[in-house]
Amino acid sequence: MNKGDESGDGFKSKFLSDAELAKAKLDTVSPSFCLANWKQLSLHLPTGLNNSCYHPPLHEIPVETLKNNPSALHNTREKKETRKLMMQGKKPDECHYCWKMESNGDLSDRHYRSGEPWASKDFDVIVKNPQADITPSYVEVNFNNACNLKCSYCSPQFSSTWMSEIKDLGAYPTSTPHNALEHFVGSRLPIPHSQENPYVDAFWEWWPELYKELEHFRMTGGEPLMDKNTYKVFDYVLENPKSNLHLNVTSNLSVTDALWNKYLDYVKLLCTGKIEHFMQYVSVDTWGNQAEYLREGLDFDLLWKRVHQFLEEVPSYSSVTFIITMNNLSVSNLDKLMEGILELRKTYSKDFQRVWFDTPVLRTPSWQSMQLLPAPYVMKLNKLRDWMNDNLETKDDLYHGFKDYEVKRLERDIAWAQEPLSVKYKQQQQADFYRFFNESDKRHMTNFLETFPEMLEWWNECKYYGTL
Repeated sequence: MNKGDESGDGFKSKFLSDAELAKAKLDTVSPSFCLANWKQLSLHLPTGLNNSCYHPPLHEIPVETLKNNPSALHNTREKKETRKLMMQGKKPDECHYCWKMESNGDLSDRHYRSGEPWASKDFDVIVKNPQADITPSYVEVNFNNACNLKCSYCSPQFSSTWMSEIKDLGAYPTSTPHNALEHFVGSRLPIPHSQENPYVDAFWEWWPELYKELEHFRMTGGEPLMDKNTYKVFDYVLENPKSNLHLNVTSNLSVTDALWNKYLDYVKLLCTGKIEHFMQYVSVDTWGNQAEYLREGLDFDLLWKRVHQFLEEVPSYSSVTFIITMNNLSVSNLDKLMEGILELRKTYSKDFQRVWFDTPVLRTPSWQSMQLLPAPYVMKLNKLRDWMNDNLETKDDLYHGFKDYEVKRLERDIAWAQEPLSVKYKQQQQADFYRFFNESDKRHMTNFLETFPEMLEWWNECKYYGTL
């Protein structure tokens, strides 16, 4: 909740300075030590998959390990091997994203995560016994893949609506048929909602013990507002208040009025002293009809209305964070979204920061990567960065401007967009970009050029390679 609360004119935000301090402290152990591998868990219960943060690839949790030890949802063989490598000063391949950032002289998520209190508090405990089973304090979980949207870069693994479309109409005609169901086998195939899920069962067995250690708990999806487990968590927290708990939910805010009102009533109750803070994560990648194009089924006006409603009606110690997945269709109208976020900050952030955002880069599917965009789009991002720098918060006006590390993250995204690609690879990805969105237009009765008229030249170039 308090990231950047001390930032202002002439000095660094607390979030940035904590990351710098974390870097120095981590280096006393090893140049690859990362507390998130011990204290953070990202858990995908429909498929029984696991990682720490969102950068490494997911790995499978052997169901047999859960019978007598539900904490094996976190302390997997793969994680223990990674922990061992980190303590030896070796850099696990799965963490290549951070190693890339650091090779450029930048702070990585390894430093930012390890600098946060939920991780840093257990530094000495972990260093003393790094191979011991440990209870995470930061947990993200999705209980099932039920979702009402079909985001362009999502899949049947995380969206039941995607699953239904692929069953009805088949895979998309990209070079490797996109979202083909034969790709989702074994641990990549969600356990049907009608079947018992041993991973969900193990989670609820572990939950009372996990809850004691939890400081941050985030529910993702799918769409969590459609999931009964979300409300089961809420009921448990209401019955067992936890004064240091940050409770977080990621949503597209596009569910029915009845479901939204039910959810909002729960959040209001939770924010009457039952928890320390509630964070509403909002998934949206750009502004207006372009956001709707990226996320089939999204009502952008409704989303924006509900953001206002949340900030107006939910008691203090609640915030909103926009998760902007940076892809090649985000760029054209990203400045409008940032203007909207800045206006929300000015309106609702009074005594503390209530409006946040993050800009993680999209890496798959690769045809939607920003790396494919030509130079004018990078220039547009540079212009946005300059505008953000002109509107930084100051010590005399906290909470209303942009933060130093938010600009740094955008600079990270710009660097990603500028990484060189081979001509052949780029043309292959452009071809698949056209094949995917041309097919998407046919299926969803949309029109790319009506939605993105400024991308005519880009579209025609992609079309050329996609029809060879």
